[in-house]
Amino acid sequence: MAKLIGNAPNQVPTNADLGELAFLDKSFAGITEADQWRLTADITTNTSPISANLERVDNTGFGYIGKGMSVSSGIWTFPSTGIYLIKVVGDYNTVSGDSVVIDIEVTTNNSTYTQVAVADESSSGGVSGRGVTEFLFDVTDTSNCKVRFNALSINAGSLIYGDTDRNETHFTFIRLGDT
Repeated sequence: MAKLIGNAPNQVPTNADLGELAFLDKSFAGITEADQWRLTADITTNTSPISANLERVDNTGFGYIGKGMSVSSGIWTFPSTGIYLIKVVGDYNTVSGDSVVIDIEVTTNNSTYTQVAVADESSSGGVSGRGVTEFLFDVTDTSNCKVRFNALSINAGSLIYGDTDRNETHFTFIRLGDT
């Protein structure tokens, strides 16, 4: 067993069974929150925010780390402070001339939202495609720092795919480290 010599704040001993005294900064001790959700049904009209047909992924083999995200009326709450990677993958089918969009909006005061990232699919002749976007969000206060997603610019015939059995349009949240 490794012994601590002196004061080593924010550090934990490692390699104890090797007889070595090494330290790992706790902020690099691994991911403490990771979660993934998906859209379970297609969106065919503009929706701000996306608040229905959302579920945590539940396929065989799926797992998440920590408490996980929570959502109410399309407003997402983080389980703890920290720097989070928010990633959106949108699967689309667009009619000619349409530009289907899913965006990420964040707030740091639980009131005023700002668009920070956009995943879109533009079409000149009708196409199925995928849009991906992500944002690093510094969640300093879980009561005030929130995120929401909007589905925009959906003309008749275009849609954003959802499915309850597999990830088509989905949302990933990973806490990367301390704020």
